[in-house]
Amino acid sequence: MIHAQIKLNRHDPTRALEMLGRAQSYEMGIPTPHIAALAVLYLRGYAYLGAGQNKEAAREFQRILERPGIVLNSATGPLAHLGLGRALAAGGETANALAAYEDFFALWKDADPDIPILKQAKAEYEKLQ
Repeated sequence: MIHAQIKLNRHDPTRALEMLGRAQSYEMGIPTPHIAALAVLYLRGYAYLGAGQNKEAAREFQRILERPGIVLNSATGPLAHLGLGRALAAGGETANALAAYEDFFALWKDADPDIPILKQAKAEYEKLQ
């Protein structure tokens, strides 16, 4: 996962996808300590998004959202709503994207408004409207 994240940071989503393929048999496991549940799916979602494969990206984020019993209180869960919104927006599904962003905002309603990811999400949301 670390090497895949490095590839994503270097704008090489195709290589990141190749690297994440190696983790496929472990991706539904729960890491100990419980800090990044379903992180392989999350990274794969962003790798697909970076590669312009928006439907595949949306599917990976949706897979996270369908497993609240694994995600529990990991940040991966709420952030999957944002990833889903971004994937849907990139695929031209504006109404569904707006709904995903709104789900993200509902979960972060009490968060510090100066958190960079929240500020970025709000700016993206405004552009979609």
